[in-house]
Amino acid sequence: MSYISDLSIAVICSSNMNRSMEAHHFLNKKKFKVRSFGTGDKVKLPGTAIDKPNVYEFGLPYSEIYEDLNKKDKAYYTQNGLLHMLDRNRRLKLAPERFQNCQERFEVIITCEERVYDQVVEFLETKGNVANIPVHIINIDITDNHDEAVKGAFIISDLVTQLAKSSDLDNEIDDIIAMVEEHTDKNFLHCIMFY
Repeated sequence: MSYISDLSIAVICSSNMNRSMEAHHFLNKKKFKVRSFGTGDKVKLPGTAIDKPNVYEFGLPYSEIYEDLNKKDKAYYTQNGLLHMLDRNRRLKLAPERFQNCQERFEVIITCEERVYDQVVEFLETKGNVANIPVHIINIDITDNHDEAVKGAFIISDLVTQLAKSSDLDNEIDDIIAMVEEHTDKNFLHCIMFY
């Protein structure tokens, strides 16, 4: 596949299901070099009761999760949009992936909530600076529901489009983030870590 830019991007939420996958879908359609991940210990999806979530291991294919929910209560999981979301996910990649298990290096990591941002920063700190390769970590808080995931994906897509146009990302990124913040009325977190 030929990409629109050499910029390597990771989009991360907690379970690699909704927010990161919606952004992955948008960026993939625009031909950006993107991967998506979760940072949680398990993949968690809402169940039929608030105290009974559906819990899966990272690496279990989206198709198997789809079939499990389809068997449990097809009408309920169709109505709440989970089957549609899983159908989209399985067309993009095989299974939810955990960021902490990935060996690949990225130039930009975008997280979808502050807790996930903290987990990514902490993970990279514990890994240690081995190769002295910078990575920009940016957080955009996105509420974990379908409508907000779509809005968030538009914002992430706009941000990545601007970042990809930069000829000197390290020196221009703060101005780019400020410009996108102004257009979206959102406040981003940003830091530089090293691989």
